[in-house]
Amino acid sequence: MTKLALPPLALYVHIPWCVRKCPYCDFNSHAGGNEIPEQEYLTKLLDDLTLERQYAYGRKISSIFFGGGTPSLFTAKTIGTIIEQAERMIGFDDAIEITLEANPGTAEQAKFADFFRAGVNRLSIGIQSFQPEHLIKLGRIHNDTDAQRAIEMAKQAGFTRLNLDLMHGLSGQTVEQALRDIDMAASFEPDHLSWYQLTIEANTEFYSRPPQLPEEDCLADIQEFGLARLQEHGYQQYEISAYAKSPSSRSKHNLNYWQFGDYLAIGAGAHGKITHTEQNTIERYWKTRLPADYLKKDSLLGFTANQKIVSKDELPLEFFMNSLRLVEGVDVSLYQDRTGLDFNKLNLTAPINKGLIEIVDRSGIETIKPTDLGLKYLNNTLDYFL
Repeated sequence: MTKLALPPLALYVHIPWCVRKCPYCDFNSHAGGNEIPEQEYLTKLLDDLTLERQYAYGRKISSIFFGGGTPSLFTAKTIGTIIEQAERMIGFDDAIEITLEANPGTAEQAKFADFFRAGVNRLSIGIQSFQPEHLIKLGRIHNDTDAQRAIEMAKQAGFTRLNLDLMHGLSGQTVEQALRDIDMAASFEPDHLSWYQLTIEANTEFYSRPPQLPEEDCLADIQEFGLARLQEHGYQQYEISAYAKSPSSRSKHNLNYWQFGDYLAIGAGAHGKITHTEQNTIERYWKTRLPADYLKKDSLLGFTANQKIVSKDELPLEFFMNSLRLVEGVDVSLYQDRTGLDFNKLNLTAPINKGLIEIVDRSGIETIKPTDLGLKYLNNTLDYFL
């Protein structure tokens, strides 16, 4: 391996509580009940951040993402305190992107303006669908009116960076209904859409009681016509499930993941990745998962449940399972910069011959990218990097 270079640095903050656990959700989220221990959790988050800052290695934070759970259940004061302390302890890039996930519930909507004033400059709203019957089947606690009102409230609060999450391939969903959701979302002119297919994950209610999903032919039609409709509305696909109005509208935080950047992680169950240049190693780590256990942690002993140094043999898969999600792929030179490995030693003959990946010249820069077929069957493509 050659000497690793330090990539950009992001920060992920996990807020693990929801009003109610959705039946399709396999994230580390928990029904909050009547009272969420917000202040106690904030104290632990700041203790966690104090320990994490040693891994900044002189870098400033380029993006922050508050994920969950439902981060918008917390007050703007708490979110603002985390932002302020992150800037004080580590520092921010001038063009930092700070995203907060929010649900369209009325209680969360009332806080949008306060979140904006607290320093959040990008909001990601979990709409999923604008159709009442599908929201009920998904176990969502909002209705279609709540969804539309939440988007308007976000815009009135000052958010120009706005992502809407939409799901397709829902139980009983037709092509026309999927397209109607896209049309409704686009009518509000958000600069970013996340449009992804419902999948049944282990350890979810849907896994125990699977819903009847559309047939394969219907799913294929939804995908084909949905992509075309998104393009008609001016959204360009740049990742498997991410669509932006312009390159500047792309999610900086997620791009850092997909380009194998580093990210600090605080909060129950949060996952992080750090490049250690002195040891010339890449480490993945994750925090104590259950909120009750996280709250009991002694800050002197830390919050990390486990960590793993990514081996040299594992690095190709680790890199490409992220970068090949990008429609445009990545510069070949990035592979060596982020892994320390020689790109020319990869044997790519088989996936190239199968029509899954290609090496292209993009304005004089050698780029590796998935083909349309490779993007569609990404898991099969990644098998070649095992």
